[in-house]
Amino acid sequence: MTTTLIVLAVIVVLILFLVGIYNKLVALKNRFQNSFAQIDVQLKRRYDLIPNLIETAKGYIKHERETLEAVIAARNAAASGLKAVNGDPSNKQAMGQLMNAEGSLAGALGRLNVVVEAYPDLKANQNMMQLSEELISTENRITFARQAYNDSVMEYNTYRESFPAIALANTFGHPTNATLLEFDNIEAMQEAPKVSF
Repeated sequence: MTTTLIVLAVIVVLILFLVGIYNKLVALKNRFQNSFAQIDVQLKRRYDLIPNLIETAKGYIKHERETLEAVIAARNAAASGLKAVNGDPSNKQAMGQLMNAEGSLAGALGRLNVVVEAYPDLKANQNMMQLSEELISTENRITFARQAYNDSVMEYNTYRESFPAIALANTFGHPTNATLLEFDNIEAMQEAPKVSF
């Protein structure tokens, strides 16, 4: 009788231990998915601002059509990349596509900023100033949201790779690590253009 109680107690403790691991994996996964949802909101906001920025710039920089078209094409590619992720940031291929598209968009926006600097009337335009301010604000929000997402991913990956979670993660439906979100050209876009005399 005592042996049976001890065996039952061990089984109950083992079950509670497994439930604890499962629940923590789920909680951490939900946290990084929610963090990505915050990035999603800010990226969509940026994508909505870009056409307005282009329309404002069109009247002033007619000779820079290639730059404007490059920004629109990069914006559309980034929006497609975000759609490919489709709320599942654990999809490594889609995240890679999004990161590449965002890098291209940042480069195109950086080139547009250089062009805008060459047109003082455009730079002084009230709509352009307001849109530029909103875009910078959105970029800052994206940076903070990306940092929160990457922190959540790091916490999830660390727990998933630690023992005993690593032995049970596949069984519990967590077969891979989450992907960090890094945009290569964001820093380049935020740097001031270099001028030499």
